[in-house]
Amino acid sequence: MASALVAPMAAASPAPRILATTGMIADAARRLTGLEVTALMGPGMDPHGYRQTRSDIAAMARADLVLWHGLYLEAQMEDFLTELARNRPVVAVADALPKQMLRAHDIYPDRYDPHVWMDPTLWADVVDIIAATLGKTFPALADKAQTEAAVMRADITGLQTYAQQVLASVPAERRLLVTAHDAFGYFGRAYGFEVQGIQGLSTESEAGLARVTELVDLLVDRKIPAVFVETSVSDRSIRALIEGAAAQGHEVRIGGALYSDAMGPDGTYEGTWLGMIDHNVTTIARALGGAAPERGRMDQLAQVAG
Repeated sequence: MASALVAPMAAASPAPRILATTGMIADAARRLTGLEVTALMGPGMDPHGYRQTRSDIAAMARADLVLWHGLYLEAQMEDFLTELARNRPVVAVADALPKQMLRAHDIYPDRYDPHVWMDPTLWADVVDIIAATLGKTFPALADKAQTEAAVMRADITGLQTYAQQVLASVPAERRLLVTAHDAFGYFGRAYGFEVQGIQGLSTESEAGLARVTELVDLLVDRKIPAVFVETSVSDRSIRALIEGAAAQGHEVRIGGALYSDAMGPDGTYEGTWLGMIDHNVTTIARALGGAAPERGRMDQLAQVAG
């Protein structure tokens, strides 16, 4: 009798342990499954230079599925993740994107720009890849993942429409986005902005004095009113641009802090992919002379600059 009562409890299987390297991937996996998903890299962390810790190694070894970005984003972790994939499900979700959709890398001819989350249409495809991976790894979650993926696509379409509208309001001569590193190339391609990063596609690259001088001259010549810092990158080089422009009699201000390689604080709207992109779009539009609501598309943003 006692064993009959205990049997149903014993038969219940625990929820799968899912781990993601970046917050953007973890956010998608949480929405697709409704489960807790661990992100190795939290707000303000730079994935280009991130190295796994001992606790990370232990967590990944225990996980039932590890989702990582790929496209050389987690450059310092690739060897470990490749080795781990021999023993358990480990999937680089962005690596599955068709290569003709990707931007070439600025240094390595056989690699691509990894910052695909900056283009909502590309990120929608990554969400579909994550949903398919979850369904294949955990068949019991397949239907839910596909249903939620359709809901997410509708949300992404709404955000894309908003972004196109407010960014089109920026005067054409001001559509120059200058940031600490070249994380916004897909953004520029999607919305018709020229994008200039002081550093290259990776924050591991270095920016020389010649590059800073080149960008100062560009800001002065184009009379660009604002440049942008990034939450996961030092603002030192951006401040050098501001000082250089001031020395030539042109005032440039910091238009705001953009989320480039990491999302906002946990538990906030900006701590989701939707909120991250809403913040970036709204901040850029307002700082460069466009028209956008102060609290963004969903009226959920903290007050932005501009």
